[in-house]
Amino acid sequence: MPRISYVNGQYVTHSEAAVHIEDRGYQFADGVYEVCEIRHSYIVDITRHLDRLHRSLSELRIAAPMSRAAMVHVIRETVRRNKVKNGLFYMQVTRGVARRDHVFPAEGTKPSIVITAKSTDASVIAKKNANGIKAVTVSDNRWDRVDIKTVGLLPNVMARQQAKEAGAQEAIYVDRDGFVTEGAATNVWFVDADGTLVTRPAEHGILKGITRTTLLDVGAKLGLKVAERKFTVAEMLAAREVFITAATSICFPVVSIDGQTIANGHPGSVSQNIREAFFDVAEKIAI
Repeated sequence: MPRISYVNGQYVTHSEAAVHIEDRGYQFADGVYEVCEIRHSYIVDITRHLDRLHRSLSELRIAAPMSRAAMVHVIRETVRRNKVKNGLFYMQVTRGVARRDHVFPAEGTKPSIVITAKSTDASVIAKKNANGIKAVTVSDNRWDRVDIKTVGLLPNVMARQQAKEAGAQEAIYVDRDGFVTEGAATNVWFVDADGTLVTRPAEHGILKGITRTTLLDVGAKLGLKVAERKFTVAEMLAAREVFITAATSICFPVVSIDGQTIANGHPGSVSQNIREAFFDVAEKIAI
């Protein structure tokens, strides 16, 4: 069965899906996106994802391409047409198509929207959870507004490539003051010697991850002590556990950073307990 994508009002075969060469997302990275998990035929945390999407659009002064109700309908229909039971959908909204110019196009230019959906291999995720992943630290060289989920991801691409070439699966950004910010595509957490779950505050300098937000709810349900504060690489390396979170993976334990083994080099119990409780706490809507 061919994959189906939604592009500006039409459901089209994925291999034939296209946008105009003067779409501002293509030429200026002038757009935003969201990625949302589909699990057991439920879309996970869609309300928080769409809240963040609309915040990102507002911050960039891009009009919403349709009402929220219509957007939810199209998302569900795209997922259904692709018969995705476990996987993800990706949604991208740009400022639209206009003659190339750095300033905004004329008022009334219609935003572009693309939605895709695909199944994922649960065995790959299970293997990473069982074995843990490796990470490297890199200098945070991104623009100041990383709280907006834009499609301008070149620094993230370069960081992930650096991680891959080092035999790792994630790059962890460190700011100019030596504090950890976040991963190239994840939020970062650790468990300290007292059992406190620590992550950086999301007011500035990181993206307010949706999985991160729901995980705070999970932590409360599990009775975990949580601290949102800045922390150094040294603190992270000395932790009992380190893990990263994202919508498509929930949480992956990190067992090595910059070649240094974390704790005993095996995934810890806190990340496992969080992962097992996550789906029960998260919002779910049926496809």
